[in-house]
Amino acid sequence: MTEPLQPGRIQRLNASIRRLVAPNPGLMTGPGTNTYFIGDDEVAVIDPGPRIDRHIEQILSEAGGEIRYIVATHTHPDHSPAAAPLAERTGATVVGLTAPDGPQQDKTFRPGVEPSDGEELSVDGIRMTFLHTPGHASNHLCVFIPDSGWLLTGDHIINGSTVVIDPPDGCMKAYLNSLERLRALPPAAIAGGHGDVFEQPVEAIDWLIDHRLSREKKVVDSLAKHPGGRLSDLVCYAYDEVDSRLHRLAERSLLAHLLKLEDEGVAVQDGGRWSAAGTG
Repeated sequence: MTEPLQPGRIQRLNASIRRLVAPNPGLMTGPGTNTYFIGDDEVAVIDPGPRIDRHIEQILSEAGGEIRYIVATHTHPDHSPAAAPLAERTGATVVGLTAPDGPQQDKTFRPGVEPSDGEELSVDGIRMTFLHTPGHASNHLCVFIPDSGWLLTGDHIINGSTVVIDPPDGCMKAYLNSLERLRALPPAAIAGGHGDVFEQPVEAIDWLIDHRLSREKKVVDSLAKHPGGRLSDLVCYAYDEVDSRLHRLAERSLLAHLLKLEDEGVAVQDGGRWSAAGTG
């Protein structure tokens, strides 16, 4: 068991991975964004986090060795904005996929290397395999360390809550397909972008898949019982156990489920009103 997560505290997770929690706790970030260091003499910084000066200074002081790579799993504002100032200070190569269009994207992110799916880089003798895992974000990458079996999942899998799938950049079908792919590795441990390490990773992935499919069933049932409903109507039934204060947020994942069902011919929409296919 690792110690409780605390912003500003460096923790060694195994022989090659250390974790630093950024000082940005909140509803969407939990204790804060997890920044990971891979290697000691040479270092890859995974998810440098938000552009907070004291966090950037701590990354520089805690890295120990030469920072060779700065990797962003995706370009949401709590994961990648510190990459640009870190690269300016260190000359390290920025690794990740270019930010897609959208208001919640870090347009300052300028990758020097955009890894293809399955591409490997090495740092301090440690191999890092980059896996394209769209779903939470279209440009999302996970980082697999084959020698230890550890999987760094950014926001694809986090500990403490499920992640929001927010269309149009988020895609539920892609998310589930990416989960199945990660399960097949299989990983020995999962270190997400927020929360603590999953030490039973396959069970964690199975739970996530089952949870999403169970939610999908509730969405289908809601369509049958309440045809012609808008998102604000259907969320009350499909997410009835969720605090109503979070329903506006839940509507984004509800829309992702509905778009998946529409693609599969199960749901139809007309002017923002949703029904089960064949009930019109």
